[in-house]
Amino acid sequence: MKIGFIGLGIMGESMCENIVKKHNDTVYCNDHKQSQIDKLCSFGCVGCATNEEVAEKADIIITMIPTGRHVKETYTKLLPYLKEGKICIDMSTIEPSVSVEVAKEVMATGAEFADCPVVRSKADAIKGTLGVLAGCKKELFEKIKPILEYVGCTIIYMGENGKGLAAKICHNTLVAQISNGVNETVLLAQKLGISIDNFAAAVAAGGAQCAYMAVQKENLKNEDWTTAFSMENMDKDVNICYNIAKEEGFSMPAMEVVKGILDEGVRRGWGKQDFRQTYRIVRGD
Repeated sequence: MKIGFIGLGIMGESMCENIVKKHNDTVYCNDHKQSQIDKLCSFGCVGCATNEEVAEKADIIITMIPTGRHVKETYTKLLPYLKEGKICIDMSTIEPSVSVEVAKEVMATGAEFADCPVVRSKADAIKGTLGVLAGCKKELFEKIKPILEYVGCTIIYMGENGKGLAAKICHNTLVAQISNGVNETVLLAQKLGISIDNFAAAVAAGGAQCAYMAVQKENLKNEDWTTAFSMENMDKDVNICYNIAKEEGFSMPAMEVVKGILDEGVRRGWGKQDFRQTYRIVRGD
């Protein structure tokens, strides 16, 4: 089956590269940046002039694009090219309600649809070791799982359409809260004369041990804000969580604190840098 990939951003380009290397049939791609298309073509991908061309030529269409608005606009244009036998896999992180709406429109054409957002970072996208959270019919999940394994090593079925995204939004909100907890306690420990290295060792030895502290220790020490996951993307995800919680009438005070910090980082113009730069806001810079 021929695969089409739309959206070659920070995560998408590496995901598409892994698909090209592992899939034994043609892979098409498109992006709003010609340089990204050219880069993937150098690995054997076949570039397309438009998203519609991708949808027309591919049996499986994978999208990895920024926001719910972008996803809705993209699939509205793709609908005339969809039909029975085609499969759409949206790996973007957007509002679950928007994804469910898009899924209904896609399935009305006879095509199938799954929301399959990913977790972990750019490094995992490069290595093909992402986590993938799938929301779709169980039968479709079994059909697309081998494709998802091109980009991830942990593929989890979360339930019907929208459930992959529901899990992803909760996951990223937890990551943001863990990050803020690390920022606050690391900074207080330093005020008390404890180095980041020693505090990280204390955390690893006790019940507070967490992957975030282990992975980010050196970056925080060196104040390296090189982007693995951008501030603007984390801010988007936490704001989606905020709106969902509000709709559900569910109070999440810690999430609201993190939302305020991320909003401030974006206001400062740090949106393209890594979200761990919230460390500077907590420090009072």
